[in-house]
Amino acid sequence: MGIVVQKYGGSSVATPERILRVARRVAWYRRQGHDLVVVVSAMGETTDQLLALAAEVSGDARPSPREMDMLLATGEQVSIALLAMALHRLGVPAISLTGPQAGFRTDSTHRNARILEVRPDRVRRELQDGKVVVVAGFQGMTAEGEITTLGRGGSDLTAIALAAALGADACQIFTDVDGVYTADPRIVPTARRLPEISYDELLELAAAGSQVMQLRSVEFAKQHGVEFQVLSSLAPLPEEGGNEEGTRVVAQVNKEFQRPVTGVAVNFRVARITLLGVPDRPGVAARLFRAFAEKKIVIDDIVQSGGPGSTHADISITVARDDLDTSLAICRDVMQEWPGTELVYDVDVAKVSIVGSGIASHYGIGAAMFEALAEKGINIEMITGSEIKISCLVRASRAAEAAQAVHDRFGLEAEHPQLVGTDGATATQSR
Repeated sequence: MGIVVQKYGGSSVATPERILRVARRVAWYRRQGHDLVVVVSAMGETTDQLLALAAEVSGDARPSPREMDMLLATGEQVSIALLAMALHRLGVPAISLTGPQAGFRTDSTHRNARILEVRPDRVRRELQDGKVVVVAGFQGMTAEGEITTLGRGGSDLTAIALAAALGADACQIFTDVDGVYTADPRIVPTARRLPEISYDELLELAAAGSQVMQLRSVEFAKQHGVEFQVLSSLAPLPEEGGNEEGTRVVAQVNKEFQRPVTGVAVNFRVARITLLGVPDRPGVAARLFRAFAEKKIVIDDIVQSGGPGSTHADISITVARDDLDTSLAICRDVMQEWPGTELVYDVDVAKVSIVGSGIASHYGIGAAMFEALAEKGINIEMITGSEIKISCLVRASRAAEAAQAVHDRFGLEAEHPQLVGTDGATATQSR
């Protein structure tokens, strides 16, 4: 049989008992004749603990990004060595490799490096020797020999990049949930697991705040045609009769599973910034957003308002809460060129989004979403959208209620999809 790449997240290897359980799952797959490459994250809360240690040692000074990468990369090295030992205990030949040893070459952006290439020669040699290869996720090395990390959730990207480089027959992402849901079950208890979801839909859900997959990993999978499954490492093992269904992430969803709205996402880690009274002339937006690009700040949403003949406009953006301080500094610096411009910001907000490949082709989707929020008395403070997504900014205290209302309106808890007309009526989609 062919190569299977598996990835296990931090919760999957949080304790020695869970590491042994992962080892048993890997051993079962190997007995079925597969060549196994296993990507592992740091144990449990290890990354957060390392960040806390760095903050304690550094005090008020901001730690060097290079030294942070040196520190954070140690978390995965603990996990891979322990998993290799657990496999040895079960009589399975295994070897652990760091990201650089597995052939990951990245650019020099510490804390959020991009993969330039993967040279899996060492991985192939170890597989040919009959070993399970356990690879540290989240890390790589520059051409100059500097250790880098790939950003939060980077182990997903490691697994998908390895699957692409090795031409793997299957790629499986094991987490603490059994697939991708119509919403976060912790926020929307009626959420259902999706049997399939497209790259584009999962990309939009990830960008909108869903934490199932790292955004860049889904982008990489789409670019390289790597279809994969999202599965639960906490589910019963195959040898115990477990049925591993999960969610398949594919280029095109089977018609049986298509629906106009696929899911609802909530992002609580967002902040809104508004510049009031910026000059309404060519080059102003370019100047502002070039400044953000130079600081490598990702902007989620942009809304500019200004009527015909107006000399001034307002620009509102949303950014990750963690980027707020840097974003405000950028705005204040640029505003010096535009006397009279005012700056306001708000962190008591959250973004509620609906995602679905049918949004662009079905009328009444936006109306139904806005009506669902209006019926609950939830005010919409900002609206943005794309061909397959509509996002509303609401008060953070009402976001969970908003997500449930929208989820209910589109019948996402039901097995069969719903179509929503402009009059708010719904009808079951023909199969």
